[in-house]
Amino acid sequence: MQQFDYDEMLELILAKDDRFPREAYYFVREGLDFTQHKMAKMSGAKEPRHVSGQELMDGMRQYALETYGPMAKLLLNEWGIRVTEDFGEIVFNLVENNLLAKTEKDTREDFAGGYDFDEAFTAPYEPKARPEKKNKLPENERSK
Repeated sequence: MQQFDYDEMLELILAKDDRFPREAYYFVREGLDFTQHKMAKMSGAKEPRHVSGQELMDGMRQYALETYGPMAKLLLNEWGIRVTEDFGEIVFNLVENNLLAKTEKDTREDFAGGYDFDEAFTAPYEPKARPEKKNKLPENERSK
């Protein structure tokens, strides 16, 4: 089996497509590992399995929230990742350079319209609205 240096291969990708920096590729790779291990743990499997684009998007969301917390969206945006389709572009750049594998069913379109980044990465950290306190006085007594 031929050995390769991930960083060297990444240099080739970045030379051809500079839309996303190195950190974005590392994030997607780490998000994939996180997703595969989490799914293996949930299913009781000993080995990680192939994950679908939908599963990967959800796993990367969870990984970003757990790793970067309220800074997740800011960091992803800094790396040029603003929509789930950007995850797909990175994944398929890795696939096309033999750094990730895919099945015949896997396509870039699997990442289309996955979730809104504000809802996924900002909303979990916004304060919850407090319920209105009910005034115990009858309405006709309140202005007195």
